[in-house]
Amino acid sequence: MENNIVLIIAISLIIFISPLLSRISKIPTIPIEIILGCIAAYFSFISENHIFELVAEVGFLYLMFLAGLEVDLKKLFKVSHEILKKSLAYISLLYLLSALVTIYLNLSNIFIVILPLISIGLLAALKKEYGDTPWINLAITAGLIGEIVSIIVLTTVSAALEFGIGFDFYKTMFILTLVFICMIIIYKLFHNVIWWYPEIKTYLMPSEDHQEQDIRLSMAIFFLMIAIMLYLHLEVAFGAFVAGTFIATFFEHNKTLPVKLEHFGFGWLVPIFFISIGASFNITSILDEGLLLNAVTIAIGMFLIRFLSSLLYTKQLGFVNTSLFALSHSMPLTLLIAVATLAYHNNSIDQFYYYSFILASILEVLLGMISIRLINRSISS
Repeated sequence: MENNIVLIIAISLIIFISPLLSRISKIPTIPIEIILGCIAAYFSFISENHIFELVAEVGFLYLMFLAGLEVDLKKLFKVSHEILKKSLAYISLLYLLSALVTIYLNLSNIFIVILPLISIGLLAALKKEYGDTPWINLAITAGLIGEIVSIIVLTTVSAALEFGIGFDFYKTMFILTLVFICMIIIYKLFHNVIWWYPEIKTYLMPSEDHQEQDIRLSMAIFFLMIAIMLYLHLEVAFGAFVAGTFIATFFEHNKTLPVKLEHFGFGWLVPIFFISIGASFNITSILDEGLLLNAVTIAIGMFLIRFLSSLLYTKQLGFVNTSLFALSHSMPLTLLIAVATLAYHNNSIDQFYYYSFILASILEVLLGMISIRLINRSISS
């Protein structure tokens, strides 16, 4: 009982203090939550607890749901062919370079999946800080495509790690393909129904809503997709992502909904996930021989392959803005931790590399944010 009380107090304090420390240090809240989770676990304020782990898992799924909210398929389908081709070429280069690095350094094949990961979660913070600049807009467009590819890769890897490359794996991939086909059919049907009967959107999500119908519907779709993924034995994170994408695509008339859902998630549910990640990291392991060097090497490697791949945009953006573009994609914090956790639990990487990836994800955010700020200052002055 005492351990539970200490755990609740520790989590409450971390959730409350993190934004304040973020404001003072100018560091994003997420790394601070992870670091405080590490410290709290080191002093035994946070210990293993089934309910805590369950809420952290829901927090992760909700985070993937919020990532899906950033993907409006209608806007994505309107992207020019030139930008789409260049974005796909950029993503292909990321995977090619990561494969070359993995083979050259004789690393585990999971690195081919991890190194090119793209997550646009922190791009919203960058857009808020630096405005509507060409490199940010292009980074968001290319990042959306990259994140969709990353989610598909995450689902595929999850199946491969769970079942191995055999009948069950191919069965899972076949089911995933059917899910994609069903999604396209549902998208077309729903799109046509809404085109003929636009009042359906406002009926499901009224403009004057005193019963929070928009949040209720969003949560219903969120849990329904998770249930479908559980039934089909697919990666539940994929279902959460699809639920967010569905809402962003078909209920774009409700401009306040994404803000409401973000406030709900980032206010308490998502931070618990990041605190749990920090708590799973043994802070004394930083002193382990080679761990810090390994984390720095991973971070530099991820920066480097993005910089080389982003040279495709030099003619369009110029060298300085291309560098900012590459840096903005070099902080796939959420997906990096998700895939590393998945790989660790399925014994594809050992604890040493698991800790390395967590540390690398924090270093990437710190180095990325500081570098972007310094480059912008040099441009302005």
